[in-house]
Amino acid sequence: MVNTPNTLRLLAMPALWMGAVQFLFGAVALVLHDDSIAESFLIPGGLTLLAAGVLHLVLRTRIHQISYRDALVFATLTWVLTGVLGALPIRAVTGVSFTDAVFESVSALTTTGATILSGLDDLPATFLMYRQFLQWMGGLGVVIFVVAVLPMLNVGGMRLLKAETSGPVKDDKLSPRITHAAHSLWLVYILITLGCALAFFLGGMSVFDAIAHSLSTVSTGGFSTHDASLGHFDSHLILNIANVFMLLGAISFGLHYRILQTRQLSRYWRDEETRVFLLSVAAISLLLALYLLWHQRYQGFWEALSFATFHLVSFITSTGFGDQDLTSWPVAAPVALILAGYLGGCAGSTAGGSKFIRNIIAFKTVRSDTMRLLHPAAVKEIRFQRQIVAPDIRHAVMAFFSFVAASSLLFTLALMGTGLDLLSAFSAVAACLNVLGPGLGQVGSNFAVVSDTGIWLLSAAMIIGRLEYFTVLALLVPAFWRY
Repeated sequence: MVNTPNTLRLLAMPALWMGAVQFLFGAVALVLHDDSIAESFLIPGGLTLLAAGVLHLVLRTRIHQISYRDALVFATLTWVLTGVLGALPIRAVTGVSFTDAVFESVSALTTTGATILSGLDDLPATFLMYRQFLQWMGGLGVVIFVVAVLPMLNVGGMRLLKAETSGPVKDDKLSPRITHAAHSLWLVYILITLGCALAFFLGGMSVFDAIAHSLSTVSTGGFSTHDASLGHFDSHLILNIANVFMLLGAISFGLHYRILQTRQLSRYWRDEETRVFLLSVAAISLLLALYLLWHQRYQGFWEALSFATFHLVSFITSTGFGDQDLTSWPVAAPVALILAGYLGGCAGSTAGGSKFIRNIIAFKTVRSDTMRLLHPAAVKEIRFQRQIVAPDIRHAVMAFFSFVAASSLLFTLALMGTGLDLLSAFSAVAACLNVLGPGLGQVGSNFAVVSDTGIWLLSAAMIIGRLEYFTVLALLVPAFWRY
């Protein structure tokens, strides 16, 4: 059975963190920007700190053991709780409904980047940075943050980390101590973010925009401080800088950490998942550029390649930045970008989608089964990174893709039931399940046209996609609560 006191005390930790973040932004609004929205952060932040502090004191008994049930419940409820708490300043500043505010908050924390807001260029600077920071905080995951900063979670911390970490293989430890592993991930995350901010600044952004966009680039979140996204800057240099750091955000942070330790950049290429990911990005970008040239959307090859590469990287890494008006592209191109979002980045990264390790294993499994039909007596082992892939991992990968297909279908039908057309409903679901952000059709600019029912469905889809289906779906199985 789930240990309720354990779960409640654990949930007090992300609540304390959210309260502290909002209180900090209230102080920033009061002292630095003086943009008259300090109360919108200070009041909810203070109340959250008070409530979480009381809960922590009431349940101050030490946590001795965290079961896998506790970890799954905590991981799921953390995203729900932080999504609701994060929505309070959004509603106070913008005046949108509670439903839309929760959607915006969940979209930020899950690094989806879908938005119901418009007129970003006129919103207060403190609020805009708050949205960006929520994405950055959610990039590696609030659960990993809790594991990193709370020594009390040494017992059972690995279970919390596994419930949060993406990918089918979760036993590859960076460090014998889980807190050290979490600290290592955050160290790499911070260093790459700082490098991104500096590159954007040198590329022509203001200090504010450079910091803001570095937070959403490395987290592969995609929020911007401008309605036109990166198109606001009208710079191919900015697009190329974004490409580099979106790709870095979509590569395993565990691999980044090992390369930082060994100084062996060749390990990027020796890693099978990263190699296939980068080769796929290069190949699809080239094909997309040639397709755009064939349809005479651009006059020069390098211009077509620049825009094709940027949008492909933005979609496949689930970042969701934009530059060009995709409605002006041949219709097959934006649909292909939406489908690329299902491919995703690498496991252990901030990217969404299915992850390339699963794509590789699924491809090799299908190829092996096809060869077995042609040669029934042949024995062919499936290997990844020169190691044999265990049957249970292969089965889990294929089951994952079944859940992806079924979830996409059911959510699309449900959204169509709220009044959206097929293209808009499918692209909205794909954007949220893959934590991608932009959609097509009616949701091409933002999600404000979606009904309240549709917004709650999409909010649920973002959390399911962020936790990669199994963590949330396990809670829906009656046996999970029975034993």
